[in-house]
Amino acid sequence: MDHKMSRSPWVIHYDGSSCNGCDIEVLASLTPLFDAERFGVVNTGNPKHADIFLVTGSVNAQNLPVVRQIYNQMLEPKCVVACGICACSGGVFRDAYNVIGGVDRAIPVDVYAPGCAIRPETVIDAIVEACGILDQKEAVMRAGGDPLTVGGAATWDGGVELGEDGFVAAAGVGADGAGDAPAGKSAAPAAGDASAETLAAAKEAE
Repeated sequence: MDHKMSRSPWVIHYDGSSCNGCDIEVLASLTPLFDAERFGVVNTGNPKHADIFLVTGSVNAQNLPVVRQIYNQMLEPKCVVACGICACSGGVFRDAYNVIGGVDRAIPVDVYAPGCAIRPETVIDAIVEACGILDQKEAVMRAGGDPLTVGGAATWDGGVELGEDGFVAAAGVGADGAGDAPAGKSAAPAAGDASAETLAAAKEAE
């Protein structure tokens, strides 16, 4: 029997911190008007039953653990779709104090579907694209391979980590405030490291 998961993909949807525009469009894609069910798509609220994870909105310190928990509860093979520009990169809120970035700062993303708000047709296209990746991952698993070598997980940089205080730890800085910065980037000085001369020079430059 030629079995393919893409013939009946179950999706789960989570709103990270969107304006609700993309959420409405994701739900619209599941209505009879756009009829994503013609591809066998079923919406579920249980991560253990889901094959495709649709995420809308950007990631912040509050929802980052939730996104990872849902992702970790899903069984392999699985795919993640970033729905809307905020989920892809943080969008217009990218530089906000409470925004870490897009979904790929929390979990691996297989399909990026931009838009503000995302159109239902784009959501359906993204699901169809994710179905193709699901088939690839399933084939790898049947051959005894690791599905994490396919799709977004293969190139994922690991995302960000939260410190004990619940905030994002500075890149390249360890618990003692020291450490090497990633290649091509300079580490931010630990608190109290800036000298009076440095502060005075920065003030004068302003």
